[in-house]
Amino acid sequence: MTKLTHLDDRGAARMVDISAKAATRREATAEGFIHVAKNALQAIAEQAVKKGDVLATARIAGIMAAKRTADLIPLCHPLPIDAVSVDLALEATGIRATATVATTHGTGVEMEALTAVSAALLTVYDMAKALDRTMRIDGIRLLRKSGGRSGDFVAE
Repeated sequence: MTKLTHLDDRGAARMVDISAKAATRREATAEGFIHVAKNALQAIAEQAVKKGDVLATARIAGIMAAKRTADLIPLCHPLPIDAVSVDLALEATGIRATATVATTHGTGVEMEALTAVSAALLTVYDMAKALDRTMRIDGIRLLRKSGGRSGDFVAE
């Protein structure tokens, strides 16, 4: 059984010591999807939602969330973020969010990419909920990551 890195020898939670890890280029990409009713999706596409430009606001929310991940996720290291991109694509049944985060540090940015996607999709929900309370967020997952001791990962 693999030892859990966020637990000490007594089983208490701890932040992992990454001081011995080399600062290398690390990048992660995550995605998620929000199912949106046709009328709400059309209003988003036409920028006709009363609260404003849903996609632009969601993009900014995702970027801000990536930068604040350590404030939201217990035991997550605060990282110097080199780059964040959040893309939102309209699809037939909803909106796909994809976030890529990069750093040059001693630990990866998977949590930052996942947090960016989550916040972007929650923002879409918040801004469009008056049009569609049945929206459903799912499929949030890591697509790929590179760098670090564990090497590269690409989801199937």
